Amino acid sequence: MLDKKGFDLWAKEYDNEVNACYINKEYPFDGYYDVLDSILNIIKPNTKVLDIGFGTGILTKKIYDNNCEVYGIDFSSEMVNISKNKMPNGKFYECDFNNELPSDILKEKYDYIISTYAIHHLTDPKKIEFITLLKTLLNDNGKIIIGDISFLNEEELNECKNKYSGFDKDEIYIVADKFIEDLEKVGIKCQYNKMSSCAAILIIGNVWNIKILMNI
Repeated sequence: MLDKKGFDLWAKEYDNEVNACYINKEYPFDGYYDVLDSILNIIKPNTKVLDIGFGTGILTKKIYDNNCEVYGIDFSSEMVNISKNKMPNGKFYECDFNNELPSDILKEKYDYIISTYAIHHLTDPKKIEFITLLKTLLNDNGKIIIGDISFLNEEELNECKNKYSGFDKDEIYIVADKFIEDLEKVGIKCQYNKMSSCAAILIIGNVWNIKILMNI
C-alpha cells in the first residue's frame, strides 16, 4: 500500500496507469470509468458534494462543471494541487481520512458524499465507523456513493488474487456478502452495483431493501 509520499510520486502517472488497466480489463482498474460515469449520472446539478479521496479530480471536475459546490479531501499534496488548478472555486483539503476530518468539512451538510478508489485503505470496522460518521453529514435525502475495487464474495476475491501477481495484499477490499451484512448490523442498508470483474458501487441513502445488482 502506498504512503503519502508514494501517492505524491504516483500522481503524474496515475491516469496513464488507470487507462491501461481499463482498456485491458485488468485489476485493479477494470471498470474504472464505468464506475465514475455511473456515479456522475446519479449526482444532480447545483448540489453540494463532498469527495473523499478525489485523486487527480477526474470525476470531481465533471461534477464541478455541473454547477455543483464541491468539497474534497485527499492525503496527497500533489493530487490536491492538481485538483485546485482544475477547479479554482472548489474547496480542497489535504487530509488523511484515517484521522479526523477537517473542521471546515465537518461543519457542512452535503447532498452527496462520494468516494472512489480510496476507502480500501481502511479496515472493514473502520469503513463501517467512517460511513456512520459520513451519514451525519448528509442533508435530508442525501446519499453516500462509494465506488471501489470490490468482490461479491471471498471466492471471487481469491480468484483475482491468484490471477494477478501484482495483487495488493495490503489493501482491504469490500467483500459484498460480508460487508453488507456488517452494515445491516448497525442499521445501514445499501444498494450494491457490481460493475466489472473487480469494481462495484455502494449506494447508501433512502434504500429500504438491500439489493445486489449485476451491471457486467
